Amino acid sequence: MKLAKDAKPQVKLLLFATLITVVLWFIPYADFLVYPLRLFVTFIHESSHAIVGALTGSSVKTLAVFPNGEGVVLLTSYNWFSSFLTSSAGYLGTTICGALLLVAMRRNFPAKNALLILACLIGSMTLLFGLITPLFNISDEAITLQQIGFTFLVGSTLSAGLFFLAFRCSPKVQNFAVAFLAVQLVLNALFDLKTLFLINAPLIGSNIHTDAKNMEQLTNIPAIVWVLIWIAISVLIVSITLRLYAISQKDSQRN
Repeated sequence: MKLAKDAKPQVKLLLFATLITVVLWFIPYADFLVYPLRLFVTFIHESSHAIVGALTGSSVKTLAVFPNGEGVVLLTSYNWFSSFLTSSAGYLGTTICGALLLVAMRRNFPAKNALLILACLIGSMTLLFGLITPLFNISDEAITLQQIGFTFLVGSTLSAGLFFLAFRCSPKVQNFAVAFLAVQLVLNALFDLKTLFLINAPLIGSNIHTDAKNMEQLTNIPAIVWVLIWIAISVLIVSITLRLYAISQKDSQRN
């Protein structure tokens, strides 16, 4: 697969964003630098669960993120189909979101608009599922005011940061921000799936409750199989996205 000439500037930007990401992973005590990015990825992951759940008929009680970077969506599902799609939505939704940002870059979709969409998405998820619905379900012992407060703080801060990038930064900074966030979503989704594989691997796995365990309970298919399916789908999505990156826009329009 030959790289199209008109793709080179965007590919260079993408490679630079990837390089920065990898370097941050290996810098000692750089956790405080990547911590907001971890929370951003978690917010997209949990938002994917919440959106799919709501669209397929489930009642979302809360969307929460925690100081350790993990998150949860509590919901009441009224049908098997909704439970099935909702359980699969987290990792795949994160990968798809990252892939869409990459495709948007390649198609010259304004980076400012991409940042505004992300800001509105996180802001609406924070207000609706991070604040309003959990307050209505505060009698549930799994929902606490501390949980609601931290989630609202994280969501509003992320949303405000994205709005700042969209309205106060130069186009070059905006383009890099979109590329950087896209890389975070794609790479973290893949690495989280690797962790999920180890958690559910035979003999060495643990009893931690995960999305894959939910799928096992729904289908009687082992959790490790679902992890492998999600990995395969995620790799396919990334491969197609990179293919779209490599070909000329003129060729894609002609086809």
